Amino acid sequence: MVLALLLTAVGVALLALLLAAVAWRRLRVVDRRLARAGGGPDGAADAVRAERLEVLESEVARLRGDVAGALRHVAVVRYDAFGDMGGRMSFSAAFLDDAGHGVVISSIHARGESRTYGKAVFAGDPEVVLTPEERQALDAARSGRAD
Repeated sequence: MVLALLLTAVGVALLALLLAAVAWRRLRVVDRRLARAGGGPDGAADAVRAERLEVLESEVARLRGDVAGALRHVAVVRYDAFGDMGGRMSFSAAFLDDAGHGVVISSIHARGESRTYGKAVFAGDPEVVLTPEERQALDAARSGRAD
């Protein structure tokens, strides 16, 4: 009985030793990967991380500026410009950036011709009077809803 208990204790101890060796090896692998990535306990690695963080922060700020200047607020209103034509072939489209600068483009389709107009928008205000459809497209682009 004592011998069986002793053998069980030795088996458990060997198993624990094996698990500790595996865990130690995995820890070394992670430690090497961290050192290769610029991590680690020394001050030089901390300085490298801080420098990389500053570069990333400035890049994110630049990208946010680029996105704010992109014409990403868009709305399209389709309609029948003339009573004798169907199919809503005419349209007005508004393209704005985050500051409200952009353009409203309208294309009026008739039976024999098609005309296209562009009207600039600065800070949400058009430079010329808009038609009701153009105003609807501009309002929808500013609000983000296609009403």
